[in-house]
Amino acid sequence: MGRNLQSGKRLRPIDLARRHGLSTQAVRNYEEAGILPAADRTPHGYRVYTALHAGALRAFLALVPGHGHQAAASIMRAVNRGAVDEALRLVDESHAQLLDDRRTLQAVEGALRELESTAVPQAGAASGPAAVSGSGETFIGPLAGRLGIRPATLRKWERAGLVRPRRDPRTGYRVYDEADVRDARLAHQLRRGGYLPAQIAPLIARVRSAGGLGPLEAALGDWRGRLSARGRAMLTGAAELEAYLRERE
Repeated sequence: MGRNLQSGKRLRPIDLARRHGLSTQAVRNYEEAGILPAADRTPHGYRVYTALHAGALRAFLALVPGHGHQAAASIMRAVNRGAVDEALRLVDESHAQLLDDRRTLQAVEGALRELESTAVPQAGAASGPAAVSGSGETFIGPLAGRLGIRPATLRKWERAGLVRPRRDPRTGYRVYDEADVRDARLAHQLRRGGYLPAQIAPLIARVRSAGGLGPLEAALGDWRGRLSARGRAMLTGAAELEAYLRERE
C-alpha cells in the first residue's frame, strides 16, 4: 500500500463517502468486508485511502445493479485477495444466470402464445369434474415433479389462488386438469421471473375469466425491460471492474 500512497492523493473516508452519497461508516464497513483493499493508517490510527480505494468503490457500486450486492461483494473480495480468475468465474455465473432468465422469459412467452391459440373458458362456463377431460388430469406429485418444485409449493399456490385443483370425491386427493396445469406452469415461470404470488394471482384470474391476456403481456414486457436493464448494468460494471484491475496492476 506504500506505493499507492505515493502514486495518488490521500483520501479520507468522508472523501470517498461524499462522492457516492454514502456514510463514512458504510465506507469503513466495505473495507472491513474486503470489498475495498485494506487502508493504511496514520500514526494516530486514521484510515488513509487512495485512488485505488476510490476505484474499488466505483467498481463495487457499478457491479451491484447487474450482479446483486452479494455477488458484487464476492467479486471484489476475490479481486482484492488476488484471485482474479475466481472473480471472473463469479462474473460468468451472473451472466449465465441472466441468460437462464432470458430463456425462462422466452418459455413464458411461448406459454402465452399457446394460451393465445387455446380457447379460454368464459366466465360462468362449466367447471369441475364434468368439464375435465380424463386424459389431461394429474395429481400433485407428478405435477410437482414435472415443474421441479415441491408438492408443498403447489399447496401454497393453491392457498394463494394460483391453482384451483378439484378433490377426488372418493380419495380426497387433489386432481389437476389441463387448465390447472397451464396455470401452474405460468405461475412457476412468473415466480422464476421474480413475481410474487400476490402479483401473479390477478393475472391468472384474468386469463381464467377471459378478461384478456393484456395484463400478462404487460408483465412480460416489464420483465423483459428488467432483464435488459440488468444486461446493461453488467456492461457498466464490467467497465469499472476492468478499470480497477488495471489500477491494481
